[in-house]
Amino acid sequence: MLKSQVVSHHPHPSQTLIPYQKSLLSGIGGFYSHPQLKPISFRKQNNFRIRRNFSNSVKAVFTSTKQSTTVIATVSVKIVSGTWLSKIGWTQGIDTVIDLFGHSIVLELVSSELDPKTGLEKPAIKGYAKKKGESKDEVKYECKFTVPKEFGEIGAILVENEHHKEMHFMDITLDNGLTVNCHSWVAPKSENPTKRIFFTDKSYLPSHTPDGLKRLREQELVEIRGNGQEKRKEHDRIYDYDVYNDLGDPDDDIELKRPVLGGKDFPYPRRCRTGRPRSKKDPFSEAQDSSFYVPRDEAFSDIKSDTFTFKTLFSALHAVVPALETIINDKNLGFRYFTRIDSLFNEGINAPNLPNNSGFLRNFLPRAVKFVKDTRGAVLQFETPDLFERDKFSWFRDEEFARQTLAGMNPYSIQLVTEWPLKSKLDPQIYGPPESAITKELIEREIKGFMTVEEAVKQKKLFMLDYHDLFLPYVRKVRSLEGTTLYGSRTLFFLTHEGTLRPLVIELTRPPMDDKPQWKEVFTPCWDSTGMWLWRLAKTHVLAHDTGYHQLVSHWLRTHCCTEPYIIAANRQLSVNHPIFRLLHPHFRYTMEINALARQKLINAGGIIESTFTPGKYSIELSSVAYDLQWRFDQEALPADLIKRGMAVEDPTAPHGLKLAVEDYPFANDGLILWDAIKQWVTDYVNYFYADSKDPEKLVKEDNELQAWWTEIRTVGHGDKKDEPWWPKLETREDLIGILTTIIWVASGHHAAVNFGQYAYAGYFPNRPTIARNRMPTEDKSEREPEWKSFLEKPEVTMLSCFPTQYQATTVMTVLDVLSNHCEDEEYIGGEIKGLWEDYPVIKAAYETFNGNLKKLEGIIDARNADLNLKNRSGAGVVPYELLKPYSEAGVTAKGVPNSISI
Repeated sequence: MLKSQVVSHHPHPSQTLIPYQKSLLSGIGGFYSHPQLKPISFRKQNNFRIRRNFSNSVKAVFTSTKQSTTVIATVSVKIVSGTWLSKIGWTQGIDTVIDLFGHSIVLELVSSELDPKTGLEKPAIKGYAKKKGESKDEVKYECKFTVPKEFGEIGAILVENEHHKEMHFMDITLDNGLTVNCHSWVAPKSENPTKRIFFTDKSYLPSHTPDGLKRLREQELVEIRGNGQEKRKEHDRIYDYDVYNDLGDPDDDIELKRPVLGGKDFPYPRRCRTGRPRSKKDPFSEAQDSSFYVPRDEAFSDIKSDTFTFKTLFSALHAVVPALETIINDKNLGFRYFTRIDSLFNEGINAPNLPNNSGFLRNFLPRAVKFVKDTRGAVLQFETPDLFERDKFSWFRDEEFARQTLAGMNPYSIQLVTEWPLKSKLDPQIYGPPESAITKELIEREIKGFMTVEEAVKQKKLFMLDYHDLFLPYVRKVRSLEGTTLYGSRTLFFLTHEGTLRPLVIELTRPPMDDKPQWKEVFTPCWDSTGMWLWRLAKTHVLAHDTGYHQLVSHWLRTHCCTEPYIIAANRQLSVNHPIFRLLHPHFRYTMEINALARQKLINAGGIIESTFTPGKYSIELSSVAYDLQWRFDQEALPADLIKRGMAVEDPTAPHGLKLAVEDYPFANDGLILWDAIKQWVTDYVNYFYADSKDPEKLVKEDNELQAWWTEIRTVGHGDKKDEPWWPKLETREDLIGILTTIIWVASGHHAAVNFGQYAYAGYFPNRPTIARNRMPTEDKSEREPEWKSFLEKPEVTMLSCFPTQYQATTVMTVLDVLSNHCEDEEYIGGEIKGLWEDYPVIKAAYETFNGNLKKLEGIIDARNADLNLKNRSGAGVVPYELLKPYSEAGVTAKGVPNSISI
């Protein structure tokens, strides 16, 4: 006969509910107490008293009058290619024998309670799991336990893998109703004898951790931090920091040596430490080898690997790019005609030397490249980008050039002009006179006397792309490289009465160099052919600047690079059963793996970025300068970023509390709705777990794991800026909500806005050239008479020679298509809940509200794109702005906001 007894360590009076919780609980039904208090409802099942706590999560307490009872645990192990379960490798036979003898997996149940007599942890209950069945993609194991009645609540399960290969654990389900979500790799005992700890899905603040779990909670964090020594092995789960000293490869070629990013000379965020030995030719650099460590659980899933690593990036970098080098014998060869550029989409590149690779190419080339068989042999043919599909001439027009600063793939650079006259802050002794060549008279001429410059500035009518002071110090360095050039640039726009921007002037500047004085010139839209072609060439340079800044700063630096320290610190300092870790974890999925791939092939010395973007070998170094001069955590929040650039001011009466300087600013309008939805969800979550009727802020200040996490982000992960006064404090729930909302926004909305439109806007590269190869014809014109004469005779040829080469263009087109692709297993923001919050009714309700708000955003975006009055996002041939539309199907869609920086 069973008996039920109530064991409660804390009272649960109604006064522990703060007003916020009471309102959130209304409509859910029933009475729930504080999330950290003990359960108040019970039911009986299979010799167990099942008690439901405030979160409604199930906890099993043994209550049988017998001395012991039997518990059955079912383990789900995913079949993953490359493990023994995929039947690859010589050890499969040995592991099959192990399965037959029932020694595949060792499980130990851990009580969350201490022994009341000794005050020590209760002995864990051990059992061996036996294989019970196999389906297409998973294997089931079963383990029986004999559990004494006084064992108490199960708080964790220890696991040992007795096989010779790693195993991917999905979950462990006990027949008492308890499920432990694992979703983690477990190395074989022979490689890592340490038992894996899997806690139940109940979240605890450190101070509320049951006594029986405190030691394991601390032990798990110690193991994950490692000791900062040794080269990391593939199966390791160790998170540690290092500087970016692995981008160069001086041992292969001293020309591939690159400076260390991170430190006084080149401030930079930190990356994950791999522990590889030092280079022989440069003791400051890490040596290159075939291994590129990321903590094991950060690796791509099978689906992601199949879709991304092997079918896309792998093939793009290991098949397409080398193939292009073979097909295009002269890597400096440009396009002779615009029709040849257009033919990439309807004719492709003839590749008769690839027939032996046809099977591989047919199966694994990315979507951007088609494999066509005809009488000519193999053809690499690109998909038509949406911009070119809708209006093949849009890239040529000034209005589209301006529109894309608000609704293109880099909406993060446009800023309000707040001071006049324009003036450089650089040292005039080095860079020449600081005054801009853009004069008051010139601007007033371009706006046709509509108002004075002073009035335009006061009325917030002048806007600017400013790449002057950031780029000018690198002009001399970049011009020392072959096949590229650089200027400092400023581009001014005027806000029309229709809410659109009109380009007014472009200023290009070269500092004093090569015994020549500073050169600067202003270009404007003209009605004569010479002036108009010079204007188009100046636009080409500005677009190359904007595209480079987009990729190196708006995209790589501000999302991928700056987020990695948040991930490392979270794993090192927050237990997996900390509620904030569980909130953030979905937003860190795959980021470290994609960053590692970027360090191998994209941002490395001689890689894709260096060989196809204007700054060349100085590209990532330039992102370090931008980090030093521009990056501030407190301005990564969307509202703060808009205010910093003068694109918004605080206004309590306006939607979202901000009044936009350009009302029809698609990125800002859609982004602020997404920002508010994220913030509301984070607010609900934080207020739930940090609830205390007397002093809720005390829970934040005394949360030692949370404080250690935030301290490590500031002082180690972003240690080069540890002494900056602008870092937010973490003392209140409001502080925590702001920090978390910013991190989640950067990983989701910010990244989506700058990533998934890349092929749509830059797939037709004249619209977004990554490099400008030649100087303006008017620079030192008297010394370059043949070039000036050639420009006058065939300006189109001059522009084509300034564009990327055939090799550069096709390489970038291939890679941008890959980077714009959504995987089949993408997890979108506010999407399906997987496990963690299903048993928390209050949190689940808040999350469902979050999901509903995002679905509303989808409808709002559709309505806005259909409104012809919103000329920055709709109109004849205009690509609708959908980059912040939360959900998408797989593929290249130019919409969809994943939870994380997953590509």
